[in-house]
Amino acid sequence: MSSRLDLFIQRVTAQRACLNAAARRIADVPGPVLELGLGNGRTYDHLRSLFPGREIFVFDREVAAHPDCIPDAAHMFVGDFHDTLPGAGARIGAPAALVHGDFGSAYPERDAALAAWLGPRLVPLVASGAVAIVDRALTTVPWLSEPLPDGVPEGAYFMYRVA
Repeated sequence: MSSRLDLFIQRVTAQRACLNAAARRIADVPGPVLELGLGNGRTYDHLRSLFPGREIFVFDREVAAHPDCIPDAAHMFVGDFHDTLPGAGARIGAPAALVHGDFGSAYPERDAALAAWLGPRLVPLVASGAVAIVDRALTTVPWLSEPLPDGVPEGAYFMYRVA
């Protein structure tokens, strides 16, 4: 049985591998990056290093990140996804090339319901050729599953390509 520390290390290692792979896969896809879940800001900071020329829009219920890892007000949507995601396209201004979602919790039923709700709301926000990387399966999107990078176990993360 894996410890919670082992599971955390597996999750963040998978996350980094998927983000690095996505950076290569969307190199020719224009558009901003969407980050669903700021948390401590570690992934946002990594996204800034991977995509220095792209706008990154972040959604989270509240801001509790390291001070160096908080986007400016124009790029931060604060509040419940149910309130902030619908209508966000007007403020974002262009279809996204990448969506990263790290919104999972210790409650699988609640996570599955949120992922099912999120899917249809993400569809109009992404560009053709975009990649979505999430920590919970999106069962309500018409996107193709992408192969995970080497070393990332099935189910640790999920990658999709927008047709």
